[in-house]
Amino acid sequence: MKYILSILAIALGVYMVIKTEWFLQNFGRSAWAEDKLGGGGTRLMYKVLGIIIIFISLSVMTGSMEGMVMAVLGPLFGLQ
Repeated sequence: MKYILSILAIALGVYMVIKTEWFLQNFGRSAWAEDKLGGGGTRLMYKVLGIIIIFISLSVMTGSMEGMVMAVLGPLFGLQ
């Protein structure tokens, strides 16, 4: 099941990167992104969000997400 969901999430991420203009037309501009990232910041935000979705989905599919989460958050909770 995680493979199917990961593949769907990767497809969504790729679609977000390729069809940024469609997301911009349907979901509108982000005032925060335009302010913090400059002109065209909303397009950049959609592209970066798509790349993050792809990265997280690949990590979940390969099973390396648990290791990354434990490496980052483990010392915080004393779980090493």
